[in-house]
Amino acid sequence: MAARKTRQDNRIPQDEFANARMEPILDAECNATAQSFSPWPQPWHHAPKACSRQARTFGGNMTTHNRRSFLKLSAAVLAAPALARSSFAQAAWPTAKPIRAIVPFSAGSTIDIIGRIVLDPLSRQLGQSIVVENRGGAGGSLGSAAVAKADPDGYTLLINAAAHSGAPAAYPNLPYDAAADFAGVAIFGSVPNVLLIAPSKNIKTLQELVAKAKDGSMSFASAGVGSATHWAAERFIVSAGLKATHVPFRGGPEALTEVMTGRVDFVFIGISSGLPFIQNKQLVPLAVSSARRSPTLPDLPTTLEAGYKDSDFNYWNGMLVPAKTPPAIIDRLYSETTKALALPEVQQKLAVQGVEPAPMTPGEIDAMIRREIALNLKIAKEAGLKFN
Repeated sequence: MAARKTRQDNRIPQDEFANARMEPILDAECNATAQSFSPWPQPWHHAPKACSRQARTFGGNMTTHNRRSFLKLSAAVLAAPALARSSFAQAAWPTAKPIRAIVPFSAGSTIDIIGRIVLDPLSRQLGQSIVVENRGGAGGSLGSAAVAKADPDGYTLLINAAAHSGAPAAYPNLPYDAAADFAGVAIFGSVPNVLLIAPSKNIKTLQELVAKAKDGSMSFASAGVGSATHWAAERFIVSAGLKATHVPFRGGPEALTEVMTGRVDFVFIGISSGLPFIQNKQLVPLAVSSARRSPTLPDLPTTLEAGYKDSDFNYWNGMLVPAKTPPAIIDRLYSETTKALALPEVQQKLAVQGVEPAPMTPGEIDAMIRREIALNLKIAKEAGLKFN
C-alpha cells in the first residue's frame, strides 16, 4: 500500500494534467537527449531529466486526446534506441571487422601496385586491417560488380582506375551502373600509359610502328576488354587511322609477357607496370599517352607530340565505395587517404611508379566519372568500336 501511495503522490493533479501542453513528439531538447539513450529500452523512471515532466504524466488519468498523445510520444521514444544503435555503428567504424579492398585486376597490375602502396598506411591510420582481394576479368567489371552489390557500410572498397568509366561503352549489359552505384572517395594519382614493343620487332619510334601497322597485320594486348590499357590503345589506333587485332588478357602482367615474347606486337600499359621491363631492356618504350611527358621517362614523347590528335588518355587510379555508403564514412576515408598520400614515404613510392598527383574531392570524382562515361560512349559510337 505504501508503494501505491508513493506512485499516487507523484501524479500531476488532474486539472494540471488536462491543461498541460502535450506535444505529439518529444520537444527538441528531450529528443536530443533521447537519442543519447542506451541502445536498450529503459524504464520510464530512468528517463533523462529533460523528459521528466512528460514521463511523470504517464501515471495520471488520461483523456482520449491525451492517450493519443501518449501513444505518439511512446512511439517516438521507443524509436530512440534504434537511432542510437545506428549512430553508434557509424561512430564505431571501422572496428566491426576487417575492411575488404577489391582490386578488379590481377596481382602485379598497375592499379594493384598503386593501391597497396596507399592502403598500407591507410590501414595503420584507421587501426583496422585492410584485406586486398584481386578479382580480375572482363575489364575490371567482375570486381566492380561485387562492390556494387556489397553492403554500403564502409567495409568494402573498390580500388579501380579509368577502366571504371570505360566499362559502360565496352559492356552495354553491365549488372551495375558505373556512375549511380558508386561514390568516389579519393584519387591516388594519374599514371601515364606507355606504349611498349619487343626489341625483336626492330621498331624504334612511334612513326615506324604506325607505318608497319597500316596494313592491319599487327596485334595489341590489353588487361581486358574495356580496361584502361584497352582504351589507351583504341584512342591511339583511332587517331592514327590504324587497324590492329585486339588480344585481351585477365591482367597487365599476362599482357606484358605476351608482348615480351613477341606473340603480340604492342601494348599500352601503366608506367609502374612497364618500368621494370624497360629498365631491363626487355621491352622498348615508344611513347606515353598522357597529355604531357612523364617525369619518370622525360625523354619519351607523348602521342600528342608525335602528331596524333585526341590520342591522350587520363589513366587515374583511386578509391570508390558502394553508392549508399554514409557520408560520414566517405569523409573519413577521404580524409585519411589524403593524409596517407601526403606521407613522404608514400609520395616517394608513388613517384617511382610514375604516379603524378591528381587530387580531387569525392564530389569531383563523381562528376569526372560521369563525364568520362559520356565521352567514352561517344568515342565508341563515332569510331564504330566493337569490344569483343
